[in-house]
Amino acid sequence: MTDSARTVLAGLDRIRDDIEDLYKDLHRNPELGLEEHRTAGKAAELLRGLGCRVVEGIGGTGVVGVLTNGDGPTVMVRADMDGLPVREQTGLPYASTVTTTGRDGTEQPVMHACGHDVHIASLIGCVRLLAESEDSWKGTFVALLQPSEEPGDGADAMVADGLTDKAPRPDVVLAQHVLNYPAGYVGTRAGSFMSAADSLRITVHGRGGHGAMPQTAVDPVVMAAMIVVRLQTIVSREIAALTPVVVTVGSIHAGTGPNIIPDRAVMQVNVRTYDDATRTHVLQAIERIVKAECQASGAPKPPEFEKIVSFPPTVNDAGTTRRVAEAFAGHFGSDAHTIDLQTASEDMSRIPEAFGVPFTYWGIGGGAPAPDEGEGADGSAAAPRPGNHSPYFAPVLQPTLDTGVSALVVASLAWLAVEA
Repeated sequence: MTDSARTVLAGLDRIRDDIEDLYKDLHRNPELGLEEHRTAGKAAELLRGLGCRVVEGIGGTGVVGVLTNGDGPTVMVRADMDGLPVREQTGLPYASTVTTTGRDGTEQPVMHACGHDVHIASLIGCVRLLAESEDSWKGTFVALLQPSEEPGDGADAMVADGLTDKAPRPDVVLAQHVLNYPAGYVGTRAGSFMSAADSLRITVHGRGGHGAMPQTAVDPVVMAAMIVVRLQTIVSREIAALTPVVVTVGSIHAGTGPNIIPDRAVMQVNVRTYDDATRTHVLQAIERIVKAECQASGAPKPPEFEKIVSFPPTVNDAGTTRRVAEAFAGHFGSDAHTIDLQTASEDMSRIPEAFGVPFTYWGIGGGAPAPDEGEGADGSAAAPRPGNHSPYFAPVLQPTLDTGVSALVVASLAWLAVEA
């Protein structure tokens, strides 16, 4: 660990209670994407109190805080702010009981089921430690709090609203995510880290009729069933065995009764890939198969394709990742790892892409340590830790928050430290 990192992190004991209290407050009061008004306002207030120049309302609820400390590099650290439409079942004393009206007009429960509250609290802790240790670093630190990561439109909204004019151009962008690894774990990965994700709504058209007289109809339920089966052959027969791809049909809706053949079926399909060539191939294959099955079934009109959401792949810059990994090894020792490829997806890369700068994104653990050898105390198989998006997702407070703050400080100082 560098002298600068040691000096800056010496203040962690002093602020730990405040960071835990901030985390609990955020966890208790989650907000859905583009509705993070309370969260953004609280973050902006805290950043101003730490001496940052703050710009609010970027892309709706996005916040940028700029902490300047002389000449030097500019490091931007991004944290996401939104919760999920999940009803919390953790039983924690600071559990969310929030309900709100979603974008579709329905009442929805809200929970921080993906750790974005950890990300915000860690970033505020990092800014506080840097603001209190200005002799240990030089340059500009940019805290970026992004809305609406879960729907995949928050980064694009900030960019479209002039982010590159409203924030200093960084030399590097950094970000982290709490994942279902033991608390204290830190993992980096050069190159592909998180998958691209494409979600499609596909409508296939039939001709309705009586269930007892199928010869008078064109059955879209059978059509959809054949499509589901055939889509599985994209991965098994069109993609090389060592190329990771996931194709999932997560939803099918058709019909109103057992003896009524409907006139349409609607499917929702999710695709995960790691490079543009594979992504293009899979999406084209889905369209080809659906159209061919509709034609083979005698559909009265062509299918309809609607893209619901699209996330880019997260591909970490090799040199930037190496620099951060070396800094982590010096500070975290045996807790610093090379992390596995993740099938989750993120929109964070839209931000460094807009600035034209390199980035790296890493994972930290938030789960309680698992029993040895995957067994419970009675020798039975241990229950897995609840993962992200579960109603039981509950990162342990410590060392999760200490790790989150420390990782951001150590990574940032790989550029900003006076030794650097």
